[in-house]
Amino acid sequence: MKASDLFIRSLEQEGVEFIFGIPGEENLDFLESLRTSKIKLILTRHEQGAGFMAATYGRLTGKVGVCLSTLGPGVTNFVTSGAYAQLGAMPILMISGQKPIKKSKQGRFQIIDVIEMMRPITKFTKQIVHGNNIPVLVHEAMRIAREERPGAVHLELPEDIAAEECTTFPFETVSTRRPQSDEKALDKAVEMIGSAKHPLLLIGAGANRNRTCGALEKLITKTGIYCFNTQMGKGVIDENHPHFLGTAALSNKDYLHCAIDRADLIINVGHDVIEKPPFFMSIGGANVIHINHFSSNVDEVYFPQLDVVGDIAGSIDRLTQKLEKSKNWDFSYFERVKNEVEIHLKERSEDSQFPVIPQHLVSQVRQAMPNDGIIALDNGVYKIWFARNYKAYQPNTVLLDNALATMGAGLPSAIGAKIVHPDRKVMAICGDGGFMMNSQEMETAVRLDLNLVVMILRDDAYGMIKWKQAGMGFPDFGLDYGNPDFVKYAESYGAKGHRLKSTEQLPELLNECLGAKGVQLIEVPVDYSENEKVLNDELNARICIL
Repeated sequence: MKASDLFIRSLEQEGVEFIFGIPGEENLDFLESLRTSKIKLILTRHEQGAGFMAATYGRLTGKVGVCLSTLGPGVTNFVTSGAYAQLGAMPILMISGQKPIKKSKQGRFQIIDVIEMMRPITKFTKQIVHGNNIPVLVHEAMRIAREERPGAVHLELPEDIAAEECTTFPFETVSTRRPQSDEKALDKAVEMIGSAKHPLLLIGAGANRNRTCGALEKLITKTGIYCFNTQMGKGVIDENHPHFLGTAALSNKDYLHCAIDRADLIINVGHDVIEKPPFFMSIGGANVIHINHFSSNVDEVYFPQLDVVGDIAGSIDRLTQKLEKSKNWDFSYFERVKNEVEIHLKERSEDSQFPVIPQHLVSQVRQAMPNDGIIALDNGVYKIWFARNYKAYQPNTVLLDNALATMGAGLPSAIGAKIVHPDRKVMAICGDGGFMMNSQEMETAVRLDLNLVVMILRDDAYGMIKWKQAGMGFPDFGLDYGNPDFVKYAESYGAKGHRLKSTEQLPELLNECLGAKGVQLIEVPVDYSENEKVLNDELNARICIL
């Protein structure tokens, strides 16, 4: 068969459902092969958006999301979304076209060394130089993308190779089982946990898998150990659980850190140092047990005393079997911290001043969204407020990026989530700056006839950086901009636009848009003065309860 047909057949064999992207002339053989495939092409308006959608598909399903671009400027647009997937541990395969490699038609026009460009931001990158190599390269790329730690891989398919006749066939897929952790390491973990006085459980992004959620719930139920999570670990444990303390949206000085500072042992499940630190380690501070699919990456703020390496769910199940409640444990302080955190996070949640303050906004969104509803956050200061104040009740219902922390991912990520979960409510929550970086994907959402809510938090500035600028004592400079009329902008794409005119209008507007058909955009003016009042002044002055 033709090499491009073989490529598509190989992707079908691997269970690929969608390919997100923008084809170019170098992809035309591939596109023709895709035309008669059961794989659905999701045509996007920018390659970066396609990469974010594919990465979100991988994040939510555990399967490899696939995206497509042409050569040159097409594939360079994959760099940000490829790095987003790589740092965020989301399995993604990027496929790019290339000019013929056996005989040049146009010299060096549009040609860059894509393989070398991709090497630092992927687990695997390869140019296909013969059609017969396609089955093994596709199979290997998909395996590498999926296996822990998941991430980005890339294959380049030159135009002349795509048109070749081949004599090979797709690989049969095989299931694999992850290795189990060492028995002696588990026994040492049991000893350390049993002898600790204030053990505390930390849940990171790597634990955001269905099997791991159940295993952790059993561990907490049996032992009574209290837990908290990182930003990307939200939802692993129902945040209404009586032993859940909160989310480490900041690295230190939050109310939650009173409990972290009191802990003499932190059982760190599924976190790695690529995500922003949930706490800073110190010499002579709490001991740390690292439980993950891979060994710890030691740096100046993370140097665990024990690694338990292997399948996380399996490690937690075996740990639960071995652990018994210890007379050494004293969780009374953690219980008081939990009550203090709950009181603090409710403060000003009912404040109806206008423009809307973050605490009230988060409260209203939480009340409007069903338990299995998904919010996809772009990157900005509001991400901290949602991470701290928005309770997640199920895994992967709060999609945020705390690894690359890129702007522009919120809307494409929401589109990817809605494609994976068409029957669930999905809302993109974006700052005006991040929204405009990939706002063209509004057309994609409308064309796909998605029922999607897009909330734009408008402050006419790069608000996160303004907050940091002021906090460092610099004068206000260089971060303000203008915006389009977002209601008319939405309508120009065939979406429905809404502008919040009073805070009292917010609950009704949220419910209306979540219940409506099609793409619904809501412009919400926000007041970020609370950043300085709460995230700076109040937290700097807070004293841990005794």
